[in-house]
Amino acid sequence: MAVMRDRPYVNSNFLVDLGTGDGNSVTAGFAEVIFPVFTIGSTKPRASDTAGAHESNHLILKRGVIGALDLYSWWSSAHRGKKPQRRTVKIELLGEDHSTVVMTWRFRKAYPATLSYSPLSATEGSVVMETVELAFDSVEMS
Repeated sequence: MAVMRDRPYVNSNFLVDLGTGDGNSVTAGFAEVIFPVFTIGSTKPRASDTAGAHESNHLILKRGVIGALDLYSWWSSAHRGKKPQRRTVKIELLGEDHSTVVMTWRFRKAYPATLSYSPLSATEGSVVMETVELAFDSVEMS
């Protein structure tokens, strides 16, 4: 249930559950969530108006590469022509105490539409990022 207060929440305290029921797993450690814009009268919402964002009707999740193959396996199943496993993906915004859930988004029947990785560069030394874009049937907020 959404928790209303007189000042805005910060955007850095959140958990992502990829439909496995464990939003505290290391594989759920996402660095960025980009929500689609929810519009009326359009079947194709746009990605949030952020720097470098492109138009998309997908939920976009980004995390640092840790050697986990869970996203690749999920995407690969669909890529090989198998019907992708659809999941309810849950995003929870947390309060500053990191234990109180103040708002929840549930993306129903989500599945991986694209999977991508940041460039490898011997001159930069930055974190390798993996990005999954999830298509979904519906979204609910509470």
